[in-house]
Order: sequence, then structure tokens, then C-alpha cells
Amino acid sequence: MVGYWSAAPPPRMVEMAKIAEDSGYDSVWTAEAYGSDVVSPLCWIGANTSRIKLGTGLMQISARTPASAAMTAATIDHLSGGRLILGLGVSGPQVVEGWYGQPFGKPLARTREYIEIVRTMLRREDPVTYDGSHYPLPYPHGTGLGKPLKMTVHPLRNKIPIFLGAEGPRNVQMATEIADGWLPIFYSPYRHDMYEGITFPKGFEIACPVTVIVNDDVEASLSFVKLSLSFYIGGMGAKDRNFHLDVVGRMGFAEDAAKIQDLFMSGKRDEAAAAVPDALADEISLCGPKERIRDRLAAWEESPVTTLLTGTGDEATVRLLAELTS
Repeated sequence: MVGYWSAAPPPRMVEMAKIAEDSGYDSVWTAEAYGSDVVSPLCWIGANTSRIKLGTGLMQISARTPASAAMTAATIDHLSGGRLILGLGVSGPQVVEGWYGQPFGKPLARTREYIEIVRTMLRREDPVTYDGSHYPLPYPHGTGLGKPLKMTVHPLRNKIPIFLGAEGPRNVQMATEIADGWLPIFYSPYRHDMYEGITFPKGFEIACPVTVIVNDDVEASLSFVKLSLSFYIGGMGAKDRNFHLDVVGRMGFAEDAAKIQDLFMSGKRDEAAAAVPDALADEISLCGPKERIRDRLAAWEESPVTTLLTGTGDEATVRLLAELTS
């Protein structure tokens, strides 16, 4: 999992993807927030690899119309020889309204329409019309000259796998209904009962990010995970609307999450990181010496998760995980 950039491109991005491919990894994933986009690095990686699948994890739907997403997907899939996995998600109101200048309302309805249109365009059966509330086609309030169109490109695959980034129970349920896979942001293989009542269809994929740190000092390894968690819980969302805080609360850490948010928003970021429970950080990651990671992989293997998206830039760790999961 390459993720998105901070100030500059991650070092050895392409080289790490090639090492992963040579080690037998299934896929490599990029991301976007409000900096590097999800598509350009993925194409760069795709041009330098030949077998590994290419995932957008995830493409923000407010950044592109459904038609733009369908065109992009068809293009990358052709250029890569059918390796694309199209991961989509709504992001959050701070980014959607603050960065893209789009309304955030009714995210589930917008997502459902978006995916339906993308699938229709990729099937390329007829000129596309869509009588929806959010993405009507042709656009009804313009010149009146809008024309139903069919993609000129013949997609290499007319059913490119679509994964949905989802955190809330209704959003996860929707993913099982309209997508081929689910991209959670935080998931504990020890607490799958929090999704009790949601049926995951046969063949449905769950591709879960897992930070991996190989280090004899477990506490030091977890401190990095806690720092990242504190940012998501405390700073990635508004005081009264933070989807990451909500999912951590549903995992059983609601009081801790509220405390972390208060500390973070008060400018006490070190204290916020320290307030992240070790149990939370440990359950969603793989940290410690090789033997401990090997033992803790058992919980993931017994879970519904089908793919671990490993967050590491260390070559030795990439090779170790290939060894432990072979």
C-alpha cells in the first residue's frame, strides 16, 4: 500500500512495487486526500510492472464525475492488461466541501448512483441515460443539447472490480450489495462481531490496511501506530462529525476516542497519541518481532478479511510477509 504522498513522492515507490510483485504480492494500492492524486502514481507503477494488480485505494467520488471515473478505469485497465481494481469512496465533508467545493449530503445515495453509472458505462451496451437525483444524464438544466453517449473505447473488461471504502454499518451493508469488495480503514480481526447482522456474499473481498512494523521493541512499534491513529481520531473530521472516531467507538473504545479527540483539538498531540489504547493499536496492526507477527497472523487468517494491505516501505518487511503468508 503506497498510500498518498506527504510533501513529496515516497522514496523507492516503484522499486518497492516491483519487489512486491517479484515476492508474489497480489496488488499494489495508491490513495488520494488533497495532495497527490490516486491515478498518476498508479499508472507510473503500472508502467513498471507486469503482473501485480493496481488498486485505487481510494478514488474520491467528489473529485470526478462518474463518466470521468469510468473513462479513467477503462483506460488504465487497457494499458495495464486488465489489472485495475477500482476502489471508490466519498471521503468526508471537510475535504468534499472544503477542497472540492461539492456538497457532501446524502453520501450513500450518491455512492449508489455513482457506481451504477460507472458500471453501465463500462458495459457499453447503449448510449447512457440516467434518471437520478445526483447524476442525471443528460444534464437536465443546461442548454438542452446534451446527448446520450456511449463510450468510444471498448473496455478490455466490461466488469472491472469495484471496491467501496466504507466505515458506517449502513455503508458497509451497501458495499456488500453493490460492490465487489470492501475497503475498511480500521478493522480488528478480534472484533468482527461489530459487523454482526451484515452478510458478506460468497466471493466478496475485504481488503484491509494493516501497518506492519518488524521490531523487537513492541512498545516502540506501537507508538508509531498510535501516532497515526491519534491523527485520524482527533484531526480527520469535525468535532461532532468524525467517521474515524465513530468506527473506533463501535470497536469498543468510545471513551478513549473522545479523550483522544479532546486532547488533539486542544493542541496536545503527544498526549493524544499516548492516550490511544495499546490494545486498539495492536489489534489493527502487526507489530513486534518476526515470531510475534507470525503468531498474530493467525487471527487475520481466521477472519473474513481476504487481503492485507500492508503499510510498509521496508524491503525486508515486504519479503518477510511474503514468507510468512506463503
